[in-house]
Amino acid sequence: MKLVIIVGSVRDGRFGPLVAQWFTQQAAAHGAFELDVVDTAEAQLPWVLPPSHDALTDVAARSAEQQELAGRLAAADAFVVVTPEYNHSFPAALKHLVDWHFTEWQAKPIGFVSYGGLGGGLRAIEHLRLVFAELHAATVRDTVSFDRHWERFDADGSLLDADGPNAAAKVLLDQLVWWGTALADARETRPYVAA
Repeated sequence: MKLVIIVGSVRDGRFGPLVAQWFTQQAAAHGAFELDVVDTAEAQLPWVLPPSHDALTDVAARSAEQQELAGRLAAADAFVVVTPEYNHSFPAALKHLVDWHFTEWQAKPIGFVSYGGLGGGLRAIEHLRLVFAELHAATVRDTVSFDRHWERFDADGSLLDADGPNAAAKVLLDQLVWWGTALADARETRPYVAA
């Protein structure tokens, strides 16, 4: 099963790659996934979207870099979005990456790892659930959240007091296996068509 982990922050000095690295290690240890990490900061997406929904789904009209990114997302059986919380929501660059793709998300499970202040990025997750529901994706219930994330990792990037987050990551990954398998089987039997 192919899991694409999306790093959602593009801020200078961002913390996201550290959180994504920790989660990638958890997913690798879990053993059920082939992993691919997509960094929003490296996505080559124009700021101007195509003029229509039909044009948006015409991946062949995009640049080679954009086609490669769309192909990586399309190949996924499941996703995990690693996101900070900016102003009670998720980063604009992450929304832009999501908006540039449509069929790539359909009938696939999406999990979340968030980080932020006292709320741990949970408001960003709640907003993302609404966006992905509109795109016909299935978000899984359990998440991993780091409140006061700057206190949760040491200077070398190792997670302090890892038992709770590691256990939460396993629950999330187990849910993605179940949903990813069920939805892949369903797509194979009866291809998903969004109205």
